[in-house]
Amino acid sequence: MPHVDPPVDSATAPAAEATSTEPLTRLPFPPITYSHILNCSYHSWQPRYRTFVPKSRVIPLSAQFVSYLRADGIVLPPEAAPPTDDDDLDTFSDDGEDEEADPSVEWPEIHSQIKSTISEYGGKVTPKLNWSAPKDATWMSATNDLQCRTPNDIYLLLKSSDFITHDLEHPFDDCVADAAADTAGSAISASSATPPEVPYHLILRKYVNFNPSLEFRCWVRDRVLLCICQRDQNHFDFLFPMRDALRSRIQAFFDEKLKGTFPDPSFVFDVYIPPPHEKVWLIDINPWAERTDSLLFSWLEILTMKDPVGIFEEDDGAEEQFVRLSLNGASGTGAESAGESDSESESESDDVGDDAPLFPEFRLVKRDDPEAYAFTTPQYSAHKLPKEVVDASLTGPGGMSEFLGQWQDILAKQTQESDSDE
Repeated sequence: MPHVDPPVDSATAPAAEATSTEPLTRLPFPPITYSHILNCSYHSWQPRYRTFVPKSRVIPLSAQFVSYLRADGIVLPPEAAPPTDDDDLDTFSDDGEDEEADPSVEWPEIHSQIKSTISEYGGKVTPKLNWSAPKDATWMSATNDLQCRTPNDIYLLLKSSDFITHDLEHPFDDCVADAAADTAGSAISASSATPPEVPYHLILRKYVNFNPSLEFRCWVRDRVLLCICQRDQNHFDFLFPMRDALRSRIQAFFDEKLKGTFPDPSFVFDVYIPPPHEKVWLIDINPWAERTDSLLFSWLEILTMKDPVGIFEEDDGAEEQFVRLSLNGASGTGAESAGESDSESESESDDVGDDAPLFPEFRLVKRDDPEAYAFTTPQYSAHKLPKEVVDASLTGPGGMSEFLGQWQDILAKQTQESDSDE
């Protein structure tokens, strides 16, 4: 197992790493607490932000249903009850084989809630668990997306997804108890702390055909909107003229809705801004942790990024006004500053070197970015590799070489056995 240093305090991490001449052996994350992970669970934050979250139903899950999700194999409830009054069917039955039991008899209330929610939401929903949607299992779906029309569609996606398995088995990986995060040697304290019990929930969202080009991920550090980027990894030319307006919408949404209401000072949230691009919908809230995909940024880049320059001033007891400080010493209101083009602000930032940026950086996939043309790599393809390959790759070249050697031995043995049989 590779050496892991104790967690670094969030207030001093970037400065400490910047002045140190020693190479980084881990990302300078602050300790990730159990409560932070639970605060990012959908069932925890959705009631607080219900008015600007897409319509969804949150269904508490029983221990029996969670056990069903954790069990090996995929056993689905029968779609319809078998006939009981046709004696002729007995002629074709195999008395030596027992029919598979209906797993939903262990959780009839949940099964009933799922069916009624599908009906209430027009016959189509998309599922997720506390933190993750089964996006890596859409290849199992007839529609090749998260669209579900029956309870069995939902069960099949949940049972086939590694993302869901992570929610069930590893929600508190690399986390510490809240008390341990405030003390030295927290990594040692965390090993003896018992993680809290997770109240698992199934979330069924009314199916909406989202335009992926209008979904954005936003990073918040110490209640400051730090940076933004598109979630889809393709180039969309129409986004570039809209960047300033979209950034202003997201900044205003964060300031009014999230900044003072979410329990933790640092988190990551996803939004959707459909035409006419005036209303911002909150799609998800993710942990400030390496497990959250950093997309067009790197986590090291995010963790060491300077805060955008911005302050709040009061005018003779009047309502607070957001003021952006420009690099030449002048100042302007948020509305005036938002009118500057990205090219102007970025060129000014380049001129002043290490000075803080004026706005949260908003990164889009450019036309010449290699990522925009990586159509040959399916999304979430890394999650379709055998677990042994992934584990070997994580241990470095030596681990992969050892795995390849074992794999060659297996192939050689199979060839030998085949020759013997012939």
